[in-house]
Amino acid sequence: MGNLFIVATPIGNLEDITFRAVRVLSEVDLIAAEDTRQTRVLLDRYRINTPMTSYHKFNIRGKTDRIVDLLREGKNIALVSDAGMPGISDPGYELIKSAVEEGVRVEPVPGASAAITALAASGLPTDRFVFEGFLPKKPGKKKKALEALKDDPRTVIIYESPYRLVKTLGDIQNVLGERRVAVCRELTKKFEEVIRGKAGEVAKHLQGRKVKGEVVVVVEGSG
Repeated sequence: MGNLFIVATPIGNLEDITFRAVRVLSEVDLIAAEDTRQTRVLLDRYRINTPMTSYHKFNIRGKTDRIVDLLREGKNIALVSDAGMPGISDPGYELIKSAVEEGVRVEPVPGASAAITALAASGLPTDRFVFEGFLPKKPGKKKKALEALKDDPRTVIIYESPYRLVKTLGDIQNVLGERRVAVCRELTKKFEEVIRGKAGEVAKHLQGRKVKGEVVVVVEGSG
């Protein structure tokens, strides 16, 4: 059987890639990419000519079986997401799970992670934390998810759309109370920004402002 390499890619700055990741992406037979157009920019930067195939939430059912078949045939394949470590809030988990079930060797190639980068920059406790990914979009389910965190003493890491950011900060204030938060935007990119303060204060600061880019919200625990 071939090997499945889970390769972390930069979350913004293309220099944030490891020597090992460049070597693996150059040596494998195929790269399964969440967005081949975005990955092409990275590959061109490092003169990597490995063939690519798309692997995203809209073709996951058929592509998972096909990629596992290639692994069975002895092909070495690298899995990459749009940014960061595959499998974290993207469909890569399904391929990793299937490969493990088939007895394929799965080898992680670590690197950048938006969640951990935001946590480190937040100024909030880092010794214990919980990653919640994206909160539910429906108000009732979103409130229930936040209520489950109300008495959790760990720092909470949340991914959020810039379009829902102010509303989510308001929900955090209403459900969890006036907690300290850090809103981390465009990490490692030219317009990187970290806004720290109480949830209500930060929401007020962002009100009416057109927020762009990837956003990570780090929230103080109950303790």
